[in-house]
Amino acid sequence: MKEAMFYEKLDGERVRCGLCRFRCLIGSGKFGHCRVRQNRAGVLYSLVYGRAVAEHVDPIEKKPLFHLLPGSRSYSVATVGCNFRCLHCQNYSISQPDEQSVERAGFALSPEQIVERALAAGCRSIAYTYTEPTIFFEYAYETAKLAREAGLKNIFVTNGYITSEALSVMAPYLDAANIDLKGFSDSFYREVVGASLDEVLDCIRQYKRLGIWIEITTLVIPNRNDSEEELRGIARFIADEVGVDTPWHVSQFYPTYRLTDEPRTPVSTLRKARDLGLEAGLRYVYEGNVPGEGGENSYCPGCGALLIRRYGYVVEENLLAQGRCGSCGAAVEGVWS
Repeated sequence: MKEAMFYEKLDGERVRCGLCRFRCLIGSGKFGHCRVRQNRAGVLYSLVYGRAVAEHVDPIEKKPLFHLLPGSRSYSVATVGCNFRCLHCQNYSISQPDEQSVERAGFALSPEQIVERALAAGCRSIAYTYTEPTIFFEYAYETAKLAREAGLKNIFVTNGYITSEALSVMAPYLDAANIDLKGFSDSFYREVVGASLDEVLDCIRQYKRLGIWIEITTLVIPNRNDSEEELRGIARFIADEVGVDTPWHVSQFYPTYRLTDEPRTPVSTLRKARDLGLEAGLRYVYEGNVPGEGGENSYCPGCGALLIRRYGYVVEENLLAQGRCGSCGAAVEGVWS
């Protein structure tokens, strides 16, 4: 347990949390929307500091980040909890804990141990992932500072709902983020996610303004967010407000958790999304969760030459030369060293 950052003390032992965009008003003894921050007699605490619920060494491609140190490994860590209520969450067993079980969840793992284990495993980065890193901010922040000193990069895999003030504090230590843009309608975010589309879009803009490398992921769900209008809207937003060099990952959905009434996404739908992205001017659009279908490779936006050949999370061939196309020499946006 650790006193939380980003909160305001109010009358009657109430507090206002300023970590995520829900900005919860929390009475004494009560929890925030994330279930892992509790007001105890007018002091807000993080109940998950130093308690990991998952740790793995993953390919960076699994995040997915395709334009950051391709082929490298990332030490990935999470605590329980999330500020979203996605009906299709694949990690719901750890993201949606019972409030009373939060303090007992996981195992002790200090920021120092995370960095030590990442280095021992030959990782080049630490990814705060699996659940929502915003809700274990204090833990991620202290780890990220140590990781930067050790020469490791720091990555958020996030739903894009952190406040501007919290992101500004993390930004000096955050090298990259994969941000979910889960749909492009208010109704989808309200009904399937339990959040606000406008807040996510504003958060993505903030990441961009702060100079953090961004890749965007959209899990394409049949009959929910797969209309041409919605996919085209996402593509245009990325191109116009984030940049045409921003990679967009359009990934296959499979039925899970509370959304088992929709089918797995057809590959043809992912192809349509990819075409719409390229039509909007995006230079890098990738098809996810369908290894071997050909939509995972990187190509030069200048001459069209193959840059990186992938199969699933495996880089089979990397023809980049110091961030440039090996054929025509064109610069390719990303973090390559």
